[in-house]
Amino acid sequence: MVLRRCLVASSFITFSTFGCGNWANSTANNTTQVVQESNISQQLIGTQSSQKAADFVKQANNLLDARRYQDSIAAFDQAIAIEPNIPEAWINRGNALTSLQRYKEAIASYDRALALRPDKDVAWYNRGNALTSLRLYKDAIVAYDRAIALQPKKSEAWINRGIALTKLQSYAEGLKSYDTAIAIQPNMHQAYYNKACSYGLQGNVDLAIQNLEKAIKLAPDKYKKLAKTDTDFNKVRNDKRFQQMIK
Repeated sequence: MVLRRCLVASSFITFSTFGCGNWANSTANNTTQVVQESNISQQLIGTQSSQKAADFVKQANNLLDARRYQDSIAAFDQAIAIEPNIPEAWINRGNALTSLQRYKEAIASYDRALALRPDKDVAWYNRGNALTSLRLYKDAIVAYDRAIALQPKKSEAWINRGIALTKLQSYAEGLKSYDTAIAIQPNMHQAYYNKACSYGLQGNVDLAIQNLEKAIKLAPDKYKKLAKTDTDFNKVRNDKRFQQMIK
């Protein structure tokens, strides 16, 4: 399966994907989504110390974008020491920790952000991803549900919710989540691939192949490569149609 990883930090949005059969241990293609409140300086009182906090946040975001995660955390810590009530700093600090696979610390950082701003859907979403990395799937679903309640069209949250449900063998509910993501974004290839994985786990050869074919049409190189080794397809791997598809 493929996890949509969508973190927050500065000013651009990217995604990383992980093969879901072993995604919790994967570090391949690890790119962070970075999004930043553009008015952090305006949110802070116009004092010299507050401006210094904003400068540290900007520096930390730049370091996060450059994947200098440890340095980024140090800069966020300096900003927070000056001004502890910046939700974005806590979220982005959590993202840096997540990138270092320090998931428990990341969750604590997201929780600090949510204590300040419970309506931060991206903090709930990133919290769900960290919980999924710890294989705490029930807690992850709760976090994804909170993100979705705030942003119902957050397709990546629906996908990752589906993954957590699939890990709990709640296959029907997981498929509903993937279908919702597809309804929001019809060309969401990750959702088709995850549906294929779910059907593969259930031994439903026809539907596994049907959905894998749709994913491959949308992103052929990625999914042919993933499907070759994804253990979710072990029950359908010997089917001639599957073998032909991943050549």
